[in-house]
Amino acid sequence: MSLYGKVALVTGAGRGIGRSLATALGESGVRVGCVARSQDELSRTVELVTSRGGSALAVPADLSDPHSVPDVVRRVTTQLGAPLILINNAATVEPLGAVGDLTPDAWNAAFRLNVITPAAFSAALLPGMTAAGWGRIVNVSSAVVARPETMIGGNAYAASKAALEAHTLNLAAELAGTGVTVSVYRPGSVDTAMQALIRRTGRGRLHAATYTRFVRSHEENKLISPDDSARSLMARLAGDATGQVWDVHDPC
Repeated sequence: MSLYGKVALVTGAGRGIGRSLATALGESGVRVGCVARSQDELSRTVELVTSRGGSALAVPADLSDPHSVPDVVRRVTTQLGAPLILINNAATVEPLGAVGDLTPDAWNAAFRLNVITPAAFSAALLPGMTAAGWGRIVNVSSAVVARPETMIGGNAYAASKAALEAHTLNLAAELAGTGVTVSVYRPGSVDTAMQALIRRTGRGRLHAATYTRFVRSHEENKLISPDDSARSLMARLAGDATGQVWDVHDPC
């Protein structure tokens, strides 16, 4: 089914993969609600979408607070229409460090943004999707879930992304036969602000070998662009497959 004319809500749309996804959706004729903390970054995303003939709305919000979700959904629905496409892309890699050094508050912050807020967005949009008999939910995860032992010092990130994937696959089973698909997307090692943050602040917090791998991936130009990662997901988005764990390197 064509995505043309539908409404999407994309979190973390101010930069990186989220911006590239918002732009690609706009080029496909989707009206895009772009959600992130920074108004300036969102304004740039909206400019990119509209410059290519698309329609987009900037919705600044602090998604580290799941209670912000109803207001975000209301604003997008009022100005663009009911979203039938949800891409939960916003995430944090913090806190980094040995487990013994992490506080309960730091763990809570990671799980709020990486797990609870995506689940809250799905819950808020599902009534409209099931009533329409069509919906697409994609939760952006990480390849670290397949090999969590490779990111020593990133336990909270790995654990929260694993929880997000379990939520995704369980929700897909719950919604089987409704026309609403729910899948995971592992976007690969992408040249984003998160990668830059790890290189800038990870020394001494990540295991030395883990930190070195991140630095070398950048130095050796092994990171892929946000646009390339977005194209891989867009190739799958309109299909009927559900309960999938898509990896950027898998054939479409």
